[in-house]
Amino acid sequence: MSALASIALRCATPAAWLEAARTHRDELLIDHANCEKKAAGTALSLLYRYVEHGELLRRLSRLAREELRHFEQVLALMRSARVEYRHVSPGRYARSLKTLVRTFEPARLLDTLLVGALVEARSCERFEQLSRVFDGAMGDLYRQLLASEARHASAYLELARRVDDGSGARRLDELLEHERVLIESADTEFRFHSGPPQAP
Repeated sequence: MSALASIALRCATPAAWLEAARTHRDELLIDHANCEKKAAGTALSLLYRYVEHGELLRRLSRLAREELRHFEQVLALMRSARVEYRHVSPGRYARSLKTLVRTFEPARLLDTLLVGALVEARSCERFEQLSRVFDGAMGDLYRQLLASEARHASAYLELARRVDDGSGARRLDELLEHERVLIESADTEFRFHSGPPQAP
């Protein structure tokens, strides 16, 4: 079996974050919409940058369309819940993971795909948790998105396997540990991928 066969996250979403989600519904929905939009943008950016990778073009074109559909679903939920789409600053999560991406090829592509797989895997884990926190339309949406997020994580991981230069397992190990620290350490802002709220 390939060393990049699956992603096993090293921690679950902290209970303190889930509790905060109940009282930060608006921020959760707004940042979730932002995450779906950014995910589509990331996929499109890779399509433009790596035109020589046919399988990447095929898989990520479809993924980008699905992410935009998810963006539309979150916007529809926000409208029905009377949540105004306003600016919120980006969280530290994705920005911090991207600092580990190497700047030379083909390592840059490999690391970018691994970060994509990791972000999708965490989103899937959070959707499952949030589907138990919220009732009604909000809980239903998170349950509906579970399968597609798992599929997106698998797509990124499969693409990473195709370009693995032998460093993939080590890089994934490093990224998983960095991601664990981000998820478990206190955060100053509540965001979809933030850590538990910092104590006042």
